Amino acid sequence: MDKKTVLIAQLLITFMMSASMSGIMSAIGMGLTQEWLASWPKQFLIAWPIAFVLTQIASRLAFAIAFRLRRI
Repeated sequence: MDKKTVLIAQLLITFMMSASMSGIMSAIGMGLTQEWLASWPKQFLIAWPIAFVLTQIASRLAFAIAFRLRRI
């Protein structure tokens, strides 16, 4: 897979996961309230770049492990 496709996929995956996980986890903690609705976008904007950076590291490790496990 070419690097541009991987980068675009990582942007999309981290966007979707950050949006869903920040929403779900903050809703569990706060309940579905007005305060939750106001704070979720802020939490998402913090979570997305963190998730993107971490996926740059984790994806290399995950692919290396997956290729090794595939040989078993």
